[in-house]
Amino acid sequence: MLRREKKGFAKFLSDVVKFRYLLLMLIPAVVYVILFAYLPMTGIIVAFKKYNYNQGIYKSPWVGLNNFKFLFISKKLWPLTRNTLGYNLAFIVFGMFFQVSFAIILNEIRCKVFKKTAQSIMFLPYFISWVVVAAMVQAFFGYETGLVSKLIENAGGTKINITTTTWIWPFLLVFLNLFKGTGYGTVVYLAAITGMDQEIYEAAEVDGANVWQRIKYITIPFLKPTMATMFMLALGGVFRGDFGLFYQTIGNNGQLLEVADVLDLFIYRVMISNNDIGMSAAAGVYQSILCFATIVTVNSIIKRVNPDYTLF
Repeated sequence: MLRREKKGFAKFLSDVVKFRYLLLMLIPAVVYVILFAYLPMTGIIVAFKKYNYNQGIYKSPWVGLNNFKFLFISKKLWPLTRNTLGYNLAFIVFGMFFQVSFAIILNEIRCKVFKKTAQSIMFLPYFISWVVVAAMVQAFFGYETGLVSKLIENAGGTKINITTTTWIWPFLLVFLNLFKGTGYGTVVYLAAITGMDQEIYEAAEVDGANVWQRIKYITIPFLKPTMATMFMLALGGVFRGDFGLFYQTIGNNGQLLEVADVLDLFIYRVMISNNDIGMSAAAGVYQSILCFATIVTVNSIIKRVNPDYTLF
């Protein structure tokens, strides 16, 4: 037994020496993760304290689960969780559908100039700030001077006040997310398609396969591992709303919070308006536990179906 352990340790040292340059290149990333991902996790204790600035994190008085208790009895937790989960699932499902679809369409286009131009145009919204996107929404849908309101008014109709029309916002928020993120995802899937062996396509074309058959039997099956990985990574944040999107477009509009309030927006609002850092931290811990449980559960399910598609 001892001899086996010595052999195992010797092999470990041999691998360290063999891959020393790769390990040295890995050190900055490891240090970054430790400093900015693991060390800040000690701040989780704020969720169990009545935080005040004078005493700091570690000397503030303990309150146990009181922050969580208030969070649960406030009757806001279920609507917030429902909205966050619903919007993120819509973002993931519709986002993946359009990203894969556009990647396949671009791959089938033979004109390289048009393909490159289309990629650049689709990728551009990814770099636009949510502040600018919110300004664009106001320019298009504003009640007084918005383009849509002006067109409706000129056509003899009644202008729509988007700030009080709640049913529009679920569709509008999903559209804005697609507008900003579809180009980035399309490039990812297009890169995966480009990495395929092109001889497979040529052989299928020689055998008489048309475009739809090549897409169905070659492209989509090849993309399944990439789609599974992207889906799992997205699920890791399924209970984390896009704060920039919701804050810049919804903000503190009380009339829209019923249909568009999410956990991230609630945490920020509680921390800023009530200065209750303990309760904000409790909501963040609740959010993190849900995300962790979701990714572990889904990964376990996928491992039983197809182990090759799992993250860990």
